[in-house]
Amino acid sequence: MALILNIETATDICSVALARDGKLLSLQEKTEGQSHAKLLTSFISGCLSDAGVDKKELDAIAVSKGPGSFTGLRIGVATAKGLCYALDKPLISVNTLLSISRVCQKNLKPDSDVLFCPMIDARRMEVYTALVDSAFSFIRETSADILNETSFAELLQVRKVIFFGDGMPKFKKVRQPSANAVFADEIRPSATGMIPLSEQSYNQKNFEEVAYFEPFYLKDFYSPHLPKSTG
Repeated sequence: MALILNIETATDICSVALARDGKLLSLQEKTEGQSHAKLLTSFISGCLSDAGVDKKELDAIAVSKGPGSFTGLRIGVATAKGLCYALDKPLISVNTLLSISRVCQKNLKPDSDVLFCPMIDARRMEVYTALVDSAFSFIRETSADILNETSFAELLQVRKVIFFGDGMPKFKKVRQPSANAVFADEIRPSATGMIPLSEQSYNQKNFEEVAYFEPFYLKDFYSPHLPKSTG
């Protein structure tokens, strides 16, 4: 029996879910605006309070590890690691693209032969993406892709694919028409998508080294206000 706090801050959405044995107990999230630093601690306290649980009762802390927003990931991981240190609890990391795929599967309930293609917005026409099957295994690993009209064209000739996430509208605008392309506008990251994945990791004792764990940034931090490195 595992009581796990799940933290999702990889995108603009700030979401916290408390689950016991893979079942949701409480959820607090905001789906608009980047206010993770202000909201995250109160969301954690709110979830614990709503469920009538003391933080000392937690068995593990799970965090969405990326890819995603540099700032959002940094806030989420720092908070999760702080809780692990303070409470002496294990840390679980969850790939953000797998987590969003779980949300998509739960909401849409597609046929088992459909592939999931989550897309997290990066710069310009770039997205962080992967291909995930109905068993939530990667059939194409996480990567940073620059989209164009022929992206996924060969795959869409033979398989139905659901595209979703905040990077999906970029592809929807430029892609070649295909009856096998499904665009799910309503799918967004949520800590609820982490629940079955963190529960599985807990049961398999798949924990991170708290002192050394870093988010899966995939790419170096970029700011238009900072000069490029010449080293």
